[in-house]
Amino acid sequence: MTFINLIQSVLAAMFGVQSNKKYQFDFQQGRFWHYVVAGTIFVVMFVVSLIFLVNGIIATSN
Repeated sequence: MTFINLIQSVLAAMFGVQSNKKYQFDFQQGRFWHYVVAGTIFVVMFVVSLIFLVNGIIATSN
């Protein structure tokens, strides 16, 4: 499992578009903690980016 495959799997899982074949491959080849760490990082980055976006929109509307 390469880093790019891990990122693709996490992004696909976040949007709910991962195929069953890829899902099975991930659980056979990947390690659980790699997905937990990558998923946590992506969720934190997503939330922080939403906070900056909303703050930027609010600042420009005043």
